[in-house]
Amino acid sequence: MNLRGAIALVTGGSEGIGKAVARALKAEGALVTITGRRRAVLEGAAGDLGVDGIAGDVGDEADAKRTVEEVVRRHGRLDILINNAGVGYFAPLVEADLGKLQEVYRTNVFGAFLMAREAARVFVRQRSGHLVNISSTAGTKGFQGGTAYASSKFALKGMTECWREELRRSNVRVILVNPSEVLTGFGGKPPPRNPKKLRPQEIADAIVGALKIDDRGFLPEFSVFATNPF
Repeated sequence: MNLRGAIALVTGGSEGIGKAVARALKAEGALVTITGRRRAVLEGAAGDLGVDGIAGDVGDEADAKRTVEEVVRRHGRLDILINNAGVGYFAPLVEADLGKLQEVYRTNVFGAFLMAREAARVFVRQRSGHLVNISSTAGTKGFQGGTAYASSKFALKGMTECWREELRRSNVRVILVNPSEVLTGFGGKPPPRNPKKLRPQEIADAIVGALKIDDRGFLPEFSVFATNPF
């Protein structure tokens, strides 16, 4: 697609991968809106990027509806949803907390579903659109302590495959992105330091490249690994 003038919505756009994707899309000429739960952080990021911001919680159905409706009201359409908002919780099975697992699913699974559903309704009406779900290589192989996070990403993969089959006849491209370990924090925590591991901009570059493919084709799924993180 031609990204110049495209209308893009990036969830979890205040930091990390979401912020890097928003920056990369804006550099290509897209009109970008970011979302986030922490209003002050969101407003700071939106000001830094020079994009619109809408505060809201993707796991709240009313917020999800309001966010998509607001973007369409402002711009008349929606071309791209980057379903990036995510949280992490890691613990061995015997120590895992049900409430914290439910919090992970509220954002990573139910939030992704709500935003995708609202965007898809617009895409089907337009008969065009790009839905990009940010998953993780944790959604391709489990690991110790990953009950909550990995299973939420496995669920996102399953939903993505369902949505892809449903929406292709409406000219909607549904893409799953699996970043490997990226130097970014969860919920405002500072990212770790390692010059050999992935940065958010590598993921953003890959997403922009995938979106720029002519609309007659698309990449249904891809992973991004660090070359030598060891």
